[in-house]
Amino acid sequence: MTTTGKKTQAAPAKGAPAPKKAKPAASAFAKPLQPSKELAAVVGPDPLPRTEVVSKVWHYIKKHKLQNEANKREILADDKLAAVFGKSKVTMFEMNKFLAQHLK
Repeated sequence: MTTTGKKTQAAPAKGAPAPKKAKPAASAFAKPLQPSKELAAVVGPDPLPRTEVVSKVWHYIKKHKLQNEANKREILADDKLAAVFGKSKVTMFEMNKFLAQHLK
């Protein structure tokens, strides 16, 4: 037996299964969001979780060799990404801010 404050509880038996905890609700990152028409040109028109959108954008960037070779943190946007980002060059840290504006 263990004592916690004023209450006494029986200690769990050795080898006994631990009590199951309730699963946490899905995070906001896992909720499917509808991309704007500009972003849909890159990731497709179907609703996707934010994590999947970022993954598809990175796939597009690497496939089209849009990372600055001298500074890999910079993305040199082509016409499709420039429509999403609003400028021709962004850093990987700015990218998520611009993507959030195109997800509902």
